Parts: sequence; C-alpha cells; structure tokens
Amino acid sequence: MDKTSSPIIKASGPLILRHQVQSIRGARVSGRDPDTRWDVSIKGGAIESITPNAPQKSIPSNDPYILDGRSSLLAPSLCHPHIHLDKCFLLYDPKYADLCIEKGGFAEALSLTTRAKERFTSEDLERRGRWLIEESIAAGVTCVRAFVEVDATVQFKCLNAGLTLKEQYRDVCEIQICAFAQDPVFSGQNAAEGRRLMEEAMQKDGVDVVGSTPYVEAGEDLMRRNIDWAIEMAVKHGKHLDLHLDYSLDVDKEPMVYYVVDQLLNRQWMHQNRDKKIALGHCTRLTLFTGDQWHDLRARIDDLPISFVGLPTSDLYMMGSPSEGEGGGERVRGTSQIPQMIQQYGFEGAVGVNNVGNAFTPQGSCDPLSVASMGVGVYQAGTKHATEILYETVSTRAKAATGCGKSDVTDMQEGDDADFVLFDVGSNDGGRGRRTLQEIVYDPPKQRQVCFKGYTTDCMSE
Repeated sequence: MDKTSSPIIKASGPLILRHQVQSIRGARVSGRDPDTRWDVSIKGGAIESITPNAPQKSIPSNDPYILDGRSSLLAPSLCHPHIHLDKCFLLYDPKYADLCIEKGGFAEALSLTTRAKERFTSEDLERRGRWLIEESIAAGVTCVRAFVEVDATVQFKCLNAGLTLKEQYRDVCEIQICAFAQDPVFSGQNAAEGRRLMEEAMQKDGVDVVGSTPYVEAGEDLMRRNIDWAIEMAVKHGKHLDLHLDYSLDVDKEPMVYYVVDQLLNRQWMHQNRDKKIALGHCTRLTLFTGDQWHDLRARIDDLPISFVGLPTSDLYMMGSPSEGEGGGERVRGTSQIPQMIQQYGFEGAVGVNNVGNAFTPQGSCDPLSVASMGVGVYQAGTKHATEILYETVSTRAKAATGCGKSDVTDMQEGDDADFVLFDVGSNDGGRGRRTLQEIVYDPPKQRQVCFKGYTTDCMSE
C-alpha cells in the first residue's frame, strides 16, 4: 500500500481505505460550462482552485495524488436527510424470513416491524447498518441522518448500534444520529417509559437529533403534547428536531404543521436553539393545500430553519392499496411536492430514501439519486432547472436541511469542502455520455467515485 492510502481498521468492524487526492484533471464540473474541462486542486480537505484544463498538459499515470477526470462529471456528494438505520434490509435477512409481507399497508408494516424489533441484537443491527452505510457511500453519500428507535421494546439497542457505526465510519461519512420515538409517548401503557428512555438518550455522546411521530398518538390533544415535548427536548439539549408529520390525505384533518410553527415561535427557537435545524418528514396532508394556504404557511414560518423532507418511495407504496371491495382503480396517492414548494413558494426542502428493504418500503436501494431520478416522473420535473433542483434535494439542499452543509446550490466553488462524487459519464469517443446534471438525473451512472474531505473511500466489511 502506497503512502497516500490510509487504512483505518476497527475491531470487529469494516476495513476502510482512504486515498488522498490533490488534483483532478480534465473533468466536467457541475454548475460550469459542460463543454469546458476543468482542473480541480484540493488542499486541506477543501477545493483550492478550479481552472480550465490545459489540453497540452499530460496527466501523469504514476502520480497517485492525481485523478484522471476526462470521462467524469464532478458534482457535490449525496446525502440521506432521512433514513431508518435500524429497520433496513429486514426483508433480506434470513433471521426475519418468516416476517413476510402478505397484504401491504401501514398497519401490517408496523406489526411486522414491531415483531422484528423483539428479536433485534447488536450483531444484526450493526451488520444490516453496515450494509446500508457502505452501499450509500458507494453511491456517493457523505452525509447521513440516521433514525434509530428508542422505546420500551428495544431500549437502547438500536441507539447503541447507531453510535457504534457512527464512530466506525466517522472518517469517511458524517453520520447524524436521531434518537427516534416511533411509538407513542403520551398514549398507551409504555408512554411514560418511552419519555424516560428518550430523556436518557439525550445524555449520550453522539446523539444529534430529537425525532418523534406525533400522528401515532391517540387523538389530536395528545399529538400536540407530543409536539410540545419534542420541541422542549430539542431546545433543552441543544439538538436538531425531526418530526414525522401530517401523514395522511384526509382533507378533514387539521394539519399539525401550523401548531408546530406556532410552538417553535412560542419557544423562541431562533433565540434558544438558533444553530439547530428543524425537519418535517412526509407531510402528505399539505399536498391538498391551495396556493393561498401555501403562501400563508410560508409567511408564518418566516426565518425559522424548517425544511420539508419528501419521502416518495415510502409514500407511494404505503398509499397504493385500493379501498376494500373496490376494483383496484381507486389508488389515491400523495407525496410532498418538494420541487414546487422550493420553486414556487420559497420553502426549504429535500428528498430522502426513508426506508429500504422492509415492510414500509420493500423496493429501492440506498442510492439517493435513484429517488431524484424517479422524481422526474413523480413531480413532472424534466426541465434543466427542475432536474438541477432535484439533484440539490438529494445533495446540497439535503445537507443544508440536516445542518451538515452551508450551501443549497450545486455550483462548486473554491473554498467548498472537498466532498464530491466523480460520475463516470461515458465515452470520450462519440458514444452516448452524460455532460450535465440534467442528464445525470435522467439516467444515473452506476460507476462513481466518492471523495470525503479530500480522500477517496473504499469500504470492505469483515
């Protein structure tokens, strides 16, 4: 192994190989003229310069610090703004082979997952978690907000596994841990225990986010108590806040988003916790809003650091079942229209994978770009500007939503962190290639090289 490679070997964990990069020669760069090739210099984990490539300048084949970018497009790295680490790949694990989907739908998914949680061990949580993290890194992900459940059934099993994985992969990916109350914390016999466990979880080093699910409570008054509790927890402990919210298409249900905004203002979030972000996931009820309602909500939010996170793969699957007795044609679906919310109304937003390989979302992969590509059809977002926004929603805007990034645009500049993906975009000899982000979103390339803080990364679980 040459001196530019830095192995990090963790006990009973992955073998991680990092390779320092000082220069990329002749690449296309997102946000810049696609007909111009660029040389990118990297120093101290940041982009030092981006200059036009000199064609006469040869690329040394024996210099390990220089990457040949002539068949590549360079773009900001990808991000999971919302993914469940502990529930991933349950449908792929022989240990849970008896927990099969028979009907589909939210109730069955919740039941199957509850039964699976009773069997969770540190070994299988970490094993499945490594699958997710390593597949994500291979896809170009350098930032992950990972949800891990804390409740009376699993206690701290999921949280501790998440914290272990965060430490194992800290040199190749920024992993935020969201201690997540999936179960009710004001309804049912385990509510008080759930609140106690969550309070204790906040004391653990490495926990970054308070997460909760108000809509699982038994009634609107208890949903509001859940929201108040989650906001208070986040402010008290100086954490980000992430709520699963308004997950329905029922026009008769009052959206809870108004109450969330009012309570954030009442709790003086911008004064008490201003450096922390707020993410609101799902929010499918809001797809029924009129234009006036959207404008009103945007005015109410004002400068609160709220981002809406659309989760289309889960939303479309969970809402796909026809009503009992119907012929199959009645399949009302909805997912937050994130590109429209950004372009037309000025909201902050991102798109996430949410679940992968479980009863909530059996289909799909760990690649955020696959969701952006699906979004071309879901959101009818095929224009150059719309596809660039779609890329941002799984990259720079997703990082901004989690507090992991400074910018929500994909125009790479000097001084930016050297966190990027080199997409192998095809032939230089006249064959079909991909010259722009628009084409990357239309048809995501499979071959990618990820760079985190100036180092390329390869992971190999033991």
